[in-house]
Amino acid sequence: MTLTLIAFAVLLVISFARVPIAFAMGIVGFAGFAMLRGVEPALGQLEKVAFATGINYELTVLPLFILMGNFVTSARLSEDLYAAAHAFLGHRRGGLAMATVVACGGFASVCGSSMATAATMAKVAMPSMRKYGYADKLAVASIASGGTLGILIPPSTIMVIYGIMTQTNIGHLFAAGILPGIVAILFYLLAVQWIVRTDPAAGPPAERQGWRKRLATLRGVGWFLALAVALLLATRIYWARPESWFSLGFDWSRSAPGQYLLDPVTAGIVGMVAVFALALVFRGVVGVIALFLLVMIGIYGGIFTPTEAAGIGAAGAFLFSLLHGGMTLAKLYQVLLDSAVTTAMMFTVLMGAILFSDFINFTGFAEALVTFVNNLGVGRWGVLFAIVVIYIILGTAMEELSMILLTVPVFFPLVMSLGFDQALGVPPGLVAVWFGILIVCVVEIGMISPPVGVNIFVLRSVLPDVPTSVIFRGVMPFFTMDCLRIAVLTAFPIISIWLPSHMR
Repeated sequence: MTLTLIAFAVLLVISFARVPIAFAMGIVGFAGFAMLRGVEPALGQLEKVAFATGINYELTVLPLFILMGNFVTSARLSEDLYAAAHAFLGHRRGGLAMATVVACGGFASVCGSSMATAATMAKVAMPSMRKYGYADKLAVASIASGGTLGILIPPSTIMVIYGIMTQTNIGHLFAAGILPGIVAILFYLLAVQWIVRTDPAAGPPAERQGWRKRLATLRGVGWFLALAVALLLATRIYWARPESWFSLGFDWSRSAPGQYLLDPVTAGIVGMVAVFALALVFRGVVGVIALFLLVMIGIYGGIFTPTEAAGIGAAGAFLFSLLHGGMTLAKLYQVLLDSAVTTAMMFTVLMGAILFSDFINFTGFAEALVTFVNNLGVGRWGVLFAIVVIYIILGTAMEELSMILLTVPVFFPLVMSLGFDQALGVPPGLVAVWFGILIVCVVEIGMISPPVGVNIFVLRSVLPDVPTSVIFRGVMPFFTMDCLRIAVLTAFPIISIWLPSHMR
């Protein structure tokens, strides 16, 4: 245990010396193996980790979702989302800030990146809020806080990494993020109302738009919803006797004999063709809804796996970008290049994290930590509270990916050993899902916490005329709501595990 604590200390020192986290974890993990087993076994472990990571089929979901997010960004779907939210909420006091939060949630559902969500929505929402005289602290705080939803509302690259590191079902994690994401949006809307009630001049109302204009922003939504329901049902209706066209049945478990109207692969192809056809007629917020439904209903209904869903989502995002986003060869090249660079970065970080995690497991630190915590007698909820506090503290000095990769190998075995499955009356797999959602939510707090808050500095680069101090003062009400949200999700685990518990 002492050796592991020294390794953690060295890792933190190297990281604060501005060594990239991927290389810092890789160096410490390799050096630890070399000290315990020798240089040649350490080199063998390095080779094994690099090879296994490179050929891991589950990891193909990462570049596909990254590509999907980049295509969505280039398609300018964020503008349509903000226009729809503006139409329904803008006439209220603080309405444009609330519209920003809602639009961030919608954009996050097809983007998967908090930084991309914050940067994109800053360009879309900030001019409108300044036009109506919004205070900078409210405007930028709503963008920074709403941007954090990118790692909570599926598809989320952070959830994918957590799922791979802990062998947790990625489809379950995605389903689990939907209701907490809605809860997060509601809490952020309360934060906006808190600000405008204490300072009414911070968020004056915009003009009211009629219902005709409001409904025009949702044109085509009904067709996409009907398509999603039809495809889901078609994969559940079967012919009891394949030779008969009239003996039909309905089976949610897909265990009945006979031939189904549509198999999962065909359903995915039909869905893509239908989305392409509807995209020729409709544009706007329906594009986001279509992509989200294709990905999430496909996963939730068991029509296709997360990897297949990522491929379909990336193809759908490309179609919308091609039809409505002004896609050119130059833009396509830039999107592919950015996606490749981001993928290479994440794979490098993941390899370093796995090497470090293997070293931690080899030293027996997880088992020693479990024994130590059990001897303290603080109880499972006391341990969970301490973990949440540690994450909040780490969030003031580290970005989200580093926190996940550094702490999950230590905290995950500890939490799984505390008997939460018996306390909550759920299978261990759902405990892993619940803990993953809690981690992502706490990491979100770190993204707007001083002094590092990644989203804060993203906004500083996009809006250089807004002082950092103004942004940090503005996000404090949202930070408070985040803490309350963590308490709610901890006290009521059903919010996180209800949807995945009903998945097939």
